[in-house]
Amino acid sequence: MSPPTEKVVRTPRRFEIALPGGAVAFADYHLDGEAIVFPHTVTPPAFRGQGLAARIAEAALAYAREQGLKVRPHCSFFRDYIAARPALHDLVHPDERASLSA
Repeated sequence: MSPPTEKVVRTPRRFEIALPGGAVAFADYHLDGEAIVFPHTVTPPAFRGQGLAARIAEAALAYAREQGLKVRPHCSFFRDYIAARPALHDLVHPDERASLSA
């Protein structure tokens, strides 16, 4: 199965990609002052391994940068994604930067 090419859409509570059959890959978020918190990311099992969560993270982090928001990566996927990319570390809220090396 080829990876879905649908684009990432931001809703008031999620960054998401609509998938065939009505499935959705998504990252929940909420704003907390000048920060954006990412508590949970989901890729349906049938669509795992296709880079969907990474596409969602890229779009969500680009949004955070554009809006001048600091990221609170409470989701392990977001934390690991950012930790592996030092160019993104400046996005992380100073209170949570230590978690990138944990």
